[in-house]
Amino acid sequence: MSAHFSFTKLVVHDLEAMSAYYQRIYGLKEFDRVQAKIEGEAIDEIMLGVDSAYGPGSIILLRFVDRPAPRPGAVILGFQTDDLDALVERTLEHGGSLHSGISESEVASVRVAFTVDPEGNLAECVQMVAPF
Repeated sequence: MSAHFSFTKLVVHDLEAMSAYYQRIYGLKEFDRVQAKIEGEAIDEIMLGVDSAYGPGSIILLRFVDRPAPRPGAVILGFQTDDLDALVERTLEHGGSLHSGISESEVASVRVAFTVDPEGNLAECVQMVAPF
């Protein structure tokens, strides 16, 4: 038996707005939409990815049709970039905010910032620095 990590699902309230946000900030592309049920409860989903397929770089935004999204903070999304300053700037331009400013790690060769999407979900944004 074999298993591997494939995708992350993030439960959101405003599916369309959050899809637009993640596409603008992280350059993800919509590759599928699903309306289905989980144990009889209606859901809507938008699949986003770097390419047009499921994989470790994909995120699925899920909205439960008849209930509010859970309180944010249960998940911290991780993104890697080659230009952290530009990523933070895009975040602020498109309705996100900065949870903690850009800093250099004392334990790894990375620059890191924590951002917050319009619904309050955290993302850890990392830029590798020399010697990587």
